[in-house]
Amino acid sequence: MKAAFLPNRGVIKVSGDDARRFLDGLVTTNIEPVQPGIGRFGALLTPQGKIIADFLVTEAPAAHGGGFVFDCPLALAQSLADRLGFYKLRAKVTVENLSSQLGVLAVWGGEPATKPDLAFADPRSSEIGWRILVPDDLAGATAAAIGAELVSNEAYEAHRIACGVPNGGTDFIYGDAFPHEANMDRLHGVDFDKGCYVGQEVVSRMEHRGTARTRTIRVKFDGPAPGVGVSILAGDKPVGTMGSSAEGLGLALLRTDRVTDALDAGLPLVAGAAPVSLVAPDDVRTTPKKASA
Repeated sequence: MKAAFLPNRGVIKVSGDDARRFLDGLVTTNIEPVQPGIGRFGALLTPQGKIIADFLVTEAPAAHGGGFVFDCPLALAQSLADRLGFYKLRAKVTVENLSSQLGVLAVWGGEPATKPDLAFADPRSSEIGWRILVPDDLAGATAAAIGAELVSNEAYEAHRIACGVPNGGTDFIYGDAFPHEANMDRLHGVDFDKGCYVGQEVVSRMEHRGTARTRTIRVKFDGPAPGVGVSILAGDKPVGTMGSSAEGLGLALLRTDRVTDALDAGLPLVAGAAPVSLVAPDDVRTTPKKASA
């Protein structure tokens, strides 16, 4: 089992009598089932349905003051806290940026021998592992206590990519991508049965009409990795762009209809000078049953 402290992740907290109801009316995931030890994946969207910030959220136990703690991109932690504060109006809610006090330890390759108070299984995929919210100076001691080897953030990045989990800012652009493009519907980040939330009408329309044509798809290659943002071509036709990559695997934002046509025509995919292929061709051909979170 391995663990890595993620320096690009921050933590915010939303607490108060109205916190659960307040959050449930804003974000894509269902907050009702969230409790200590159980997390959900979700996002706050613009009214046009585009991702402002995505996050993992769990409930802090009473020993940690209760409330909901968000594992979110460090670069967006303060702006997410500010945005949530903007929405609170008269709700009995307090929003705090705790990124100077808490960070995120990712754990994979097994189940922690002991589970600290702020530990929960990553809800996006059974393969990706666990999250533990801890101060950075306790990362080593926490890894030892749960029976994990502390490794580099780069090792976790390779694991994340192999699991097909996009990273905002690299694999998709905040403020420009819809949840379907970041595979949030496939990674249990959108609840299509809950009540309204910001951007819900657009996302529901894309789901029910099947209009999502761009997806983050796993690719593989030999040799040096194509750079982030490099155009992927099928013949002379652009079909997408490269995102993050490691150890011969990568994630690419692809037009699924164009890639399907290319596969049917036997056209190879090329990113820069590097031939690439799909890890699982069915990723562009099929739409799995919708996921609830």
